[in-house]
Amino acid sequence: MIARSQTSIRKDVYRRILELGTVSKAELMQEFTLTSSSMTRLLDDLNAQEIIRVSGLGSSTGGRKPILFQTNPTYRYLLGLEISRIYSTLGLYDMQLNMLASVRWKMDPGMTPERLVDRVGQEVETFLNEHGLQRDKLLGIGVGAVGPLDRERGLIQKPEFFPASGWDEVPICELLERRLGVTARLDNGSNAALLGEHWALRGRSARHLLYIHAGIGLRAAMMSEGRLIRGAADAEGAVGQMIIATDGPRFEGRGNHGAWEAFVSVRTLEHRVRTQIKIGRPSMLGGRHPDDIRFADLIEALEADDALVKEQFTEAAAYLGIGIANLINVMHPDIVVLGGPLIEAHPLVYETAVATALKNTASGREYSPAFSLAELKENAVAAGAALMLLQEWEV
Repeated sequence: MIARSQTSIRKDVYRRILELGTVSKAELMQEFTLTSSSMTRLLDDLNAQEIIRVSGLGSSTGGRKPILFQTNPTYRYLLGLEISRIYSTLGLYDMQLNMLASVRWKMDPGMTPERLVDRVGQEVETFLNEHGLQRDKLLGIGVGAVGPLDRERGLIQKPEFFPASGWDEVPICELLERRLGVTARLDNGSNAALLGEHWALRGRSARHLLYIHAGIGLRAAMMSEGRLIRGAADAEGAVGQMIIATDGPRFEGRGNHGAWEAFVSVRTLEHRVRTQIKIGRPSMLGGRHPDDIRFADLIEALEADDALVKEQFTEAAAYLGIGIANLINVMHPDIVVLGGPLIEAHPLVYETAVATALKNTASGREYSPAFSLAELKENAVAAGAALMLLQEWEV
């Protein structure tokens, strides 16, 4: 049984209906310490305010068919925003987390904080016009961003590798609230993506979920019993400083020697392939100037079964698996979700990383984690940011 204070019971019941999709009063009574009459009054009140709605009748077990309830998807609408190093994504969602519209743009050298906020404002206006919505129908905007962050103050602090200048100590929530006239909430992109993927996997009853993102850098987030695990500081990228080999290289001359990110990242792969081509290793990319080779070129060469590029991807994927095994051995998740440009580049990366992780995981007779590719892919952060906003909503 779930025991909650009277001040939060309304919110908890709403969230449970959201999670289950469609539910009867009897099913809710099994989980909450409310009398039958109290639950009836609560459901009637939510229904009268059109926050939830009757969705039909369930199957009878001998008496009257039970009334089924679900959340009202059009009661309000949610915005989810990802702010990342390469692309940013904005999505419009209903109250059942169905994506109604989405737009993605490149984070080029001109995409300063001011330009981004203005772009978000323009895209929101387009969303509202296309769907015939008034601004007061928006519940707010959730933001998942590259850290480090000051989540409570709504600040993006000192992110690395942004193409544009001006991204230090940015009060992103304040700027968005001023531009859009709605509430804004901030969390790091890994946590937001984990929330989104947990939502996508809700039918699998994942109690302990680990999310790994491999792209420009490495990020990770962990959830236990449906709650995000947070530390004393926002350090989503710090997982990349986990030491894989004490005598290993440093990532671009910074951080720990032998750190995970020195072996596994988009930038590391680009650097290693360029170096191998410079010393004369044969490759279909050999006709190009090494410094002009980008990750998209590596993917194209990998799909063409280029031996050098395949070797480098395989090695990076094996190191990815070693780091994942270390995290599994500490955290013991039920499910490990893998996402990000590096993992999505080719099945070879996912398969090699999972095989290596399982080989190095201290699994017992009663424990063996399951693995899953990120289902929401490039929309995971935006969807999770919208869900974060919904979870914080005081119904």
